[in-house]
Amino acid sequence: MAQQIFQNYPPPLSEQQQVYLSTYVKNWTIQHGLTVRPSAAQVSEEVNPNAVLATNAPVSLFPSPFPRKLFKQAQSLQTVYNELYAAIASNETFLESVMKELIDVDDFLSNLWKIHLDVKAEGYTHEHALGLFRSDFMLDAATDTVKQVEFNTISSSFGGLSSLVTQLHTELASFPAPATSLAYPPHPLFKTSGRPNHPPPNEAVPTLARGLASAHKAYGPAKSSPALPLCVLFLVQPSERNIFDQLALSSRMHTSHNVATFRLPTTSVLEQTTIGTSSPSRPLIYHPPSAPGTAYEVTTVYFRALYAPSEYTSPTFWQARHHLERSAAIKCPSILLHLSGSKKIQQVLTSTEPDHLGSFLPNASAATLDSLRSTFAPQYALDSEGLALATNPDTAAHHVLKPQREGGGNNIYRDNIPPFLASMPEKDYKQYILMELIHPPASAHNTVLRSDGEVVSGDVISELGTFGTCLWKTPRPHDADAPKQGEAPSTPEILHNEEGGYLLRTKASGSDEGGVATGFSSLDSVLLYDDEHLH
Repeated sequence: MAQQIFQNYPPPLSEQQQVYLSTYVKNWTIQHGLTVRPSAAQVSEEVNPNAVLATNAPVSLFPSPFPRKLFKQAQSLQTVYNELYAAIASNETFLESVMKELIDVDDFLSNLWKIHLDVKAEGYTHEHALGLFRSDFMLDAATDTVKQVEFNTISSSFGGLSSLVTQLHTELASFPAPATSLAYPPHPLFKTSGRPNHPPPNEAVPTLARGLASAHKAYGPAKSSPALPLCVLFLVQPSERNIFDQLALSSRMHTSHNVATFRLPTTSVLEQTTIGTSSPSRPLIYHPPSAPGTAYEVTTVYFRALYAPSEYTSPTFWQARHHLERSAAIKCPSILLHLSGSKKIQQVLTSTEPDHLGSFLPNASAATLDSLRSTFAPQYALDSEGLALATNPDTAAHHVLKPQREGGGNNIYRDNIPPFLASMPEKDYKQYILMELIHPPASAHNTVLRSDGEVVSGDVISELGTFGTCLWKTPRPHDADAPKQGEAPSTPEILHNEEGGYLLRTKASGSDEGGVATGFSSLDSVLLYDDEHLH
């Protein structure tokens, strides 16, 4: 049914209309901060030696159609997913059972797990964990359902910029008559039951900021002596291009929650933070380089970096990660929550024997669990069944091979899977999971303004991300009441659980990868449609 919607959308533009619309969007993005720092390929360091320039983020000119009922389903499941991953991260025994095979062949995961074990041996000093999550879905045209691509537990980005795209598209769709046709030519999708149909409000920024604020409050009073003022740290990459997306959250923390925030580059963790020795709880102390002699106690560390092996270019970065993990600050995410976002965990959850969903969500209704399972695409370990599918060219053509990595550009697709596996020792196969490809509507179109200013039209596919935040308390892994081997896990005490806001990424239909920061996708918003639009 979705194919009917996409066949004549968006409305065609004359050359003059496209110039007008793209110019309007180009100027609007700069005016409102819908921007990124240009890459070195776009603007050389010689031209931009002080890194002061910004350019528009890649953005679609039109919002993309999305079925309302499936959008609502994705939204309704976000708090369920939040609770699920809080339970997973609270169950060290389960994580260890899944990770034990991976840490033998994956140095990155092995080093993360070692940090957890080292801190556990020393004794964790906190019992709170915070997740700022994004669950990514694609429309599956064959079944008229949404299927989950992945669940992000670290550095779930673009909440700030996606909110601006929604504002942009809403403004373009709201031009007063008769000027409406200057922006968007008339089209049935721009009306529902005779009323204007605009992208739904995008509450990503206030939602994510409330999550951070809930952790800041839960931390309680300063643990240092004498007591220091409190702050939240944004851990960032030294040459972050997506800085304006992050500033949307830190600004919201200042203006709406009266919380001080600072940006800490990963290269400066050991230089600008110390762990207080006056308290056994090991408070994390931040020393702003711009204010010598001033110090803050850190309540929460929000990771927008250190999620990929490529960032750990020397032992210093592993020391920094260990340093932060052993401190009293609430981590977003903790090591255990970071590991919970592994593709292997996602694959294991699809199994019904044993029924992990029922174990982790004991209070969920059967209808909720069925709805959750309906979003799972078939996934396999590279054992007998999965290996047969992956090594047979006929079946491999319908799958993607995924390693345990974040950030895009890591997957192996279709016909490339058999020769890729043939090039490595079989013992390394366990690093990967095999996932059946999702087949989005084939006739979707849109026009995109790229970050270099070029306007491109063509066939596209979109990926929906729904944002959620969750704060919980769980028994510390070293506590006497923590679950022992073979015991049922303790249920985390959920203190804050919220859904709000979304990200839509749209890319050329011939592109497999979907990252905006890696240059594959453009930021978009959704234009919801109902059954009435199908006739």
